Amino acid sequence: MNPLTSPLLTDLYQLTMLQGYIDHGINDTAVFEFFVRDMPESRNFFVSAGLESVLEFLEQCRFSKEELEYLSGTNRFNKALIDYLEQFSFSGDVHAMPEGTIFFPNEPIIRVTAPLPEAQLIESRIINLLHYQSLIATKAARCFFAAAGRAALIDFGLRRTHGAEAGLFAARSTYMAGFAGTSTVLAEPLYGIPIFGTMAHSFIEAQKDEEEAFINFALSNPGNVTLLVDTYDTLKGAKKVIETAVLLKKKGIKVKGVRLDSGDITELSKKVRKILDDGGLEDVGIFVSGNVDEYMIQDLFARGAPIGGFGVGTKLDTSADLSYLDCAYKLTEYAGKPRLKKSEGKATLPGRKQVFRQYENNIIAKDILTLEDDKHEGLSLLQPYMVEGKRVSETPGLEDIRKYTGEQLKSLPPNLRKLHKALPYPVDISSTLARLKEEIEKTLDTTS
Repeated sequence: MNPLTSPLLTDLYQLTMLQGYIDHGINDTAVFEFFVRDMPESRNFFVSAGLESVLEFLEQCRFSKEELEYLSGTNRFNKALIDYLEQFSFSGDVHAMPEGTIFFPNEPIIRVTAPLPEAQLIESRIINLLHYQSLIATKAARCFFAAAGRAALIDFGLRRTHGAEAGLFAARSTYMAGFAGTSTVLAEPLYGIPIFGTMAHSFIEAQKDEEEAFINFALSNPGNVTLLVDTYDTLKGAKKVIETAVLLKKKGIKVKGVRLDSGDITELSKKVRKILDDGGLEDVGIFVSGNVDEYMIQDLFARGAPIGGFGVGTKLDTSADLSYLDCAYKLTEYAGKPRLKKSEGKATLPGRKQVFRQYENNIIAKDILTLEDDKHEGLSLLQPYMVEGKRVSETPGLEDIRKYTGEQLKSLPPNLRKLHKALPYPVDISSTLARLKEEIEKTLDTTS
């Protein structure tokens, strides 16, 4: 069985609940919505990502003979559930915000409408797919704002992501948010994302000296000559690049850049820039890696560091300053009746919802969270993507999603683009939704 596509990639309680649903005929239509509960202090907005992964998962979600035999052999489940799972395929509807849409707390970015056992079974994987990709796309967007067009950004984080799938999703999510590419090779054939890479310190250390290593690398990679200069002494390394560039020019090979990976990057970048310029290499760029994130990018440019590109790795692909979003996939309607949860600190809003977004001069100004059939001025954000288990139309390719995400980021008010905490963006709860919540709470109070 493939661990990344198997429907067994779920929590046990999904299956134990399913057994209860099947045994007792609890299978009316349910509506579940995925949303983030609150806005962390270190964020002003979120970027939705992962919808394509969810749609692919729902299209392919089937139990193999091997998986069914495993479940049967555990003696946890009865024949009725095994028979149900043998015939399982997703037959419901999916409404969602397009990938790359800016969203805020309590706004559903996906709504699933399906028979309750189906909608329940897919919960864990849907959260898994949407949470990580939205987390990384949001942090990547912050890096993009910090760079402000002054430097190219490359995803460098594969080696420290929490698993192979996370590395691929990070490459896709960062590219959506404006990165120029990734170092993850599989992202090119899989997603069409441009790939970039230089060399490691081991390449330098394994050879007689830096100059030999530089020349050998350039001869083997004549179209991709970015030289790592800080293995021993950064400034001496930069001077050797000048000597190397003269030799390589005779062979028709051009040095494109140098990479700094350690030390006082502000001061070193300025000194290396002067060395390169004095040596006639004004067009050779400086590329920086090593613990880069949006805060470092902002600080380096504030200090006048002459940097043309960043490899943004560990702190981005692990979202080091914010390791998770407080998100949930909750039941909001069952058997035609709106449902809610009153748990302290985790209360939910009832009913099938829609988000209407209002603009002023192409800048987002206010959102209205309301019920699906309650009309308001503005652009309705949730759109149909699947009906009765089938896609209703072709979803956009990654390049179109990237373009759309860029437009979304341009629509953010300037205060929300800053790295520091801003005043919250206004998301109004409609009077219709507020009344429904009050009515259901009163009913629960009298029956509990």
